[in-house]
Amino acid sequence: MAILPIRIVGDPVLHTATAPVTESPAELAELIADMYETLAAANGVGLAANQVGVGKRLFIYDCPDQGADGKVFRRRGEVVNPVLETSEIPETMPDPDDDDEGCLSVPGEQHPTGRADWARVTGTDAKGDPVDIEGRGFFARMLQHEVGHLDGFLYTDVLIGRHARAAKKAIKRAGWGVPGLSWTPGTVDDPFGHDDEDED
Repeated sequence: MAILPIRIVGDPVLHTATAPVTESPAELAELIADMYETLAAANGVGLAANQVGVGKRLFIYDCPDQGADGKVFRRRGEVVNPVLETSEIPETMPDPDDDDEGCLSVPGEQHPTGRADWARVTGTDAKGDPVDIEGRGFFARMLQHEVGHLDGFLYTDVLIGRHARAAKKAIKRAGWGVPGLSWTPGTVDDPFGHDDEDED
C-alpha cells in the first residue's frame, strides 16, 4: 500500500466528470487499498478516485455517523459507479455554525455549504457486490460531496453568496486554481490542524 498525492483545486482531473469503472474487483484492489491508506494519513472522511489522479467513478469513506439512539459510530466502505439520490437541497444561505464543509483538495479551507439532509447512494463495493447506503446529516453531506467529485465538481463550485467569494479569494491567495498542484499526507503538517488536536 502507498500514500498517494492528493490533487489540489485547479487540476483538470478534479474538474472533469469521471468515467464509469469497467475494471474487475481484482484490478481495483490496489487502488482502493492505497486510497484507504491515503485517507487515513490525511485524517479525512471520504476520498474520490479523481482526487488521487484517477478519473474513475469510485470513492471510499471512513466517516462518523449518528444512530437513532444518538450514539456516534463509524461507517467505512467503498462505492463503485455510485448513483446519488437526495432529499431537497435548501435554497437558504448555509449556516456557518452547522454547514461548514472542507475538502482534501482545498486543504485547510472550510466554507458553509448547502446540502440535502438525507442522501442515498447505490453501486457496488470492492468485491463487486451491490451496495445501498443512506444517511442523514454529516454522513449525507459526505455522500453528496464525494459523488460531486466524481461528477467533476468541488464543494467550492456549489457555494453561494459571500461564501463563494471567500472561497475564491482563499484559492487565489494560496496560488491554487492551476494544473499540477498536489500535497502528500504525512509529508506536511495536516492542513486542517488534526496534528495539533492529537497533541492535546
